[in-house]
Amino acid sequence: MEVKYKKSLGLTDKPLSYCPGCTHGIIHKLVAETLEELGVIEDTIGVASVGCSVFSYQFINCDMQQAPHGRACAEATGIKRVLPNNIVFTYQGDGDLASIGIAETIHAANRGENITVIFVNNAIYGMTGGQMAPTTLIGQKTTTSQDGRDKALTGGPIKISELFSQIDGVAYLERVSVYNPKQLMRAKKAIKKAFTYQIEKKGFTLIEVLSSCPVNWGMTPVDSLKWIENSMTPVFPLKVFKDSGEDNA
Repeated sequence: MEVKYKKSLGLTDKPLSYCPGCTHGIIHKLVAETLEELGVIEDTIGVASVGCSVFSYQFINCDMQQAPHGRACAEATGIKRVLPNNIVFTYQGDGDLASIGIAETIHAANRGENITVIFVNNAIYGMTGGQMAPTTLIGQKTTTSQDGRDKALTGGPIKISELFSQIDGVAYLERVSVYNPKQLMRAKKAIKKAFTYQIEKKGFTLIEVLSSCPVNWGMTPVDSLKWIENSMTPVFPLKVFKDSGEDNA
């Protein structure tokens, strides 16, 4: 019988433990398929950050290192400099990357470290109970902004892709999502391009993925996907922010 589809060799056999409707599992799948298609699983080292993203080391079938909160890009830098021929990536949430880890990430980008960052933005602190994150939208209710985020008190959401697009060391930067099949395919293409650029030693690459957190958002899985499309994308537009390959074409 002809096999039409099978699970990627880039995924372990451990069942996913994320909340129902969470799109971390989809993003894991895209990363795993990319590593398999590029033939680099055995040469890849991932760095898992603190937050729900930390569990990625259980599910992505490559060597993985867990980083202290916010230090994923610092660890990835060290790994890549010691093992420059290996593929090195970080898998980070918005609380980890855009808050406590923003300095490490910015400076890794500024140095043009030849690593890939998978940045999962669900606009909330997922693991610790649904607190306001750096990426929380204005008016969005969380456990620490129960009347909705107030710009006068806490400022607006930090737009990482827009911010990092100004950094010379960034070779490729795109914001994508996975709220429907079309966007999922676009996200896969972006992730593959980022890893390809690393293989080609072009420098720092970052893919921001708008993701869902149905439990902390207080929504059904279906409604959470609609909320990404209708509420998040107007604030965080999906687009290529920087592509050094196209610039040099």
